[in-house]
Amino acid sequence: MRISLILNASRTDAEAVAGRLSEQCAAQAVELDVQIVEGGGLGEAARRAVDHGSSTVVAGGGDGTVSSVAGVLAGTETTLGVLPLGTLNHFARDLAIPASLDLAIATIMGGQVKRVDVGEVNNRVFINNSSVGLYPRLVWEREQRQKQGRRKWTAMTAAAWAVWRHYRRVSVSVQPGDRPPVLVRTPFVFVGNNPYQLAGLEFGSRAALDTGRLHVCMAPELSAAGVLGVLGATLAGRLVSFERFESLEVSDLTVGARRPRLGVALDGELVVLRTPLRYRIRPAALRVAVPHGTGLS
Repeated sequence: MRISLILNASRTDAEAVAGRLSEQCAAQAVELDVQIVEGGGLGEAARRAVDHGSSTVVAGGGDGTVSSVAGVLAGTETTLGVLPLGTLNHFARDLAIPASLDLAIATIMGGQVKRVDVGEVNNRVFINNSSVGLYPRLVWEREQRQKQGRRKWTAMTAAAWAVWRHYRRVSVSVQPGDRPPVLVRTPFVFVGNNPYQLAGLEFGSRAALDTGRLHVCMAPELSAAGVLGVLGATLAGRLVSFERFESLEVSDLTVGARRPRLGVALDGELVVLRTPLRYRIRPAALRVAVPHGTGLS
């Protein structure tokens, strides 16, 4: 058994995390390869690991790091291991992967493997969600402020105010599957990898990642004031009942626009893609190490 660990060089605890996994691998006579790379090199590092015969490639970090590695492993027989070292860790949470470093390592070393779906847009993989409209703009504004030296959450607050002041909707054509395209003006088009809970205590989580469905959410013609209503419904866990909110499940989706390119958020990272945006679900494309007792496909 050969394991590769991939960590972002920006992490101050990268050496300590690598050392902890190294101890466990040595105790079980497992070969370990460690790659500490810059953020832009995560995918290339994952490809090297696959090419060198690693049976498991471990991504240590937040959802963005995990997504970069998962994009390479999807469609292969190499298993993804997750050390959830980010702030929110949505993917790990929805698969019941422990937040504790030691327990996450134990899951990688002795757990079971579950096949899960991934989403894809224009050949780019995402493990959680993708969106156009408000959120990509928010990410861009936040990044500009972080480059000026502001802390992440301070930058996010300032970015939210800037997006609110210059509120605008995107005009897109949305075509779910074989249905005719529909023209909509909406502040966002959200596409989730599997259905998200839109009400109740489990709001924002996913009960399963193997349903073979994309979850599409929009709010056609929503005004700037209406965005506050969406925010309030989100915080209250009642988004599904919001009047202008639309939700549907599909296996594929085409989003067209007059612009030749659109800013698109993929698992919290901003990319620019050519239109139309062609979304699809890839059922059971990714093998992931999960704790024993997690439901299997």
